[in-house]
Amino acid sequence: MGLYLNPGNEQLRQDLRSKIYIDKSMLISKLNELIGTSDKYVCVSRPRRFGKSMAGNMIAAYYSKGCDSRELFKDLKIAGDPSFESNLNNTNVIKIDLNAMYNKATDKSNLVKFFTGLVRDEFVETFPDVGIKDDDTMPLVLERVYAKKGEKFVVIIDEYDVLVRERADKELFEEYLRFLNGMFKNADLAPAIQLAYLTGILPIVRDKIQSKLNLFAEYSMLEPRNLAEFVGFTAEETEGLCKKYGMDYDECRRWYDGYSFDDIKEVFNPKSVVEAMTIRKFSSYWTQTGSFDALRLYILMNLNGIKDDVITMIGGGKVEVKTTKYLNTMTDFNSKDAVFTYLIHLGYLAYQAPDYRTEVAGKCYIPNREIREQWIECLEDEIGYKEIIEQVQASRQLIEETIACNEKAVAAALDKAHQRATNPLTYNNEASFQSAIGLAYFYANLKYTVIKELPTGKGYADLALIPYVPNIPALIIELKCSDSADSAINQIKNKEYDDLLQHYRGDMLFVGVSYNKKSKKHTCKIERIMYYV
Repeated sequence: MGLYLNPGNEQLRQDLRSKIYIDKSMLISKLNELIGTSDKYVCVSRPRRFGKSMAGNMIAAYYSKGCDSRELFKDLKIAGDPSFESNLNNTNVIKIDLNAMYNKATDKSNLVKFFTGLVRDEFVETFPDVGIKDDDTMPLVLERVYAKKGEKFVVIIDEYDVLVRERADKELFEEYLRFLNGMFKNADLAPAIQLAYLTGILPIVRDKIQSKLNLFAEYSMLEPRNLAEFVGFTAEETEGLCKKYGMDYDECRRWYDGYSFDDIKEVFNPKSVVEAMTIRKFSSYWTQTGSFDALRLYILMNLNGIKDDVITMIGGGKVEVKTTKYLNTMTDFNSKDAVFTYLIHLGYLAYQAPDYRTEVAGKCYIPNREIREQWIECLEDEIGYKEIIEQVQASRQLIEETIACNEKAVAAALDKAHQRATNPLTYNNEASFQSAIGLAYFYANLKYTVIKELPTGKGYADLALIPYVPNIPALIIELKCSDSADSAINQIKNKEYDDLLQHYRGDMLFVGVSYNKKSKKHTCKIERIMYYV
């Protein structure tokens, strides 16, 4: 057993001792389908604290010849899988945490030589009769062992992209590319590689690295393929934790859900869910584990109108993003598409893939309350985003005035919101009016489930706000152009809500809003009723 060659299973043992451990062992079944095939090259990218290292620990403990892990896996899902016995502790594993190596190396310029030397020393000890030389590169070491012993390898490189994120100097970067090329684009060594499993925050750089790693399949936040269930916590897993710890599942969804893929519609932030269950309190946890700078630096660029899209997303909307514009580097941010794609990989935005039958681009959005609060906090002190923060404050005030039935204050606030959200050419457009009102009430997301065009028994309500916190009323908002606010109230009363609000009990406010196209003034009428079905 070594640290890097055929490591033991102590890291998995520690993970299993955690107070909260979600069984993701069926990932091994997916990898067993690939091992020893032409599809054996896997690159998994995830945001920080999304379980990449824990997965690496598990994979190493399963394959490594340096330990016997049968007892550790006996109660995990993979133990019942037909492939479990086929590869259990029967393969040489090389496991390198490149971020740890980078931090340990006193001379960063010799990083590749540094970690190669550490791994080579363990090879010499394990295979003393192979004739490994002091200046052998790692690919050459593996070739010698394979040629003489017929030994094969699973290679795990955690944080493989650290040199990209640290913006390493050109010479070191080129040396690292040569290392990757020698390991994974080497016809002599290819038969010895049973599986290559790389993890990082960023996918493969679409430039020099891509030519070295173009045989790798990418599993990313844009397209996790068949590994989507292993990205974070699923709805089923999270709901089970909420029941176990007596926490409100719906509130947990509002705080930490929001990531979504084709096969898994709800993905929760694992770090935050674990902390919330442990502390028994919903709050911001994942956002406290990293610097705001990654978010603040790029959205302040305001490339191609980033600011307008930020306003839309903070308000709960989605904006188009062409993810092919980003080259997966830390330097090529020449468009807002590149910036938003980068923030998707970091976890600050979520991604909705396009329906290619009707759409040419996907959409990005702020996934949940925790991340939205991070965006707002990040922008509070930035002069260029003063307008956004003013809108946040105005939206908060608008909610308070609406609940207080202050009709004049609501009308005045909507005057400003309508002017702010539209231009002279679209001001009198009814769809623009509806969008402006929706943005004006965006702060309601922190206390309400906001439903645009709520279907009723007869038609639609323009905006419905159903509270998920106690002691505040539901709001049903109807919009009218060049008609009276009373008419809007009457229209609400003529619609039927019984089916959709059958579980709601409590106060409800009917809010009728009208504006005059000529004077561009809004009027408001609010009626309070008790809604008990």
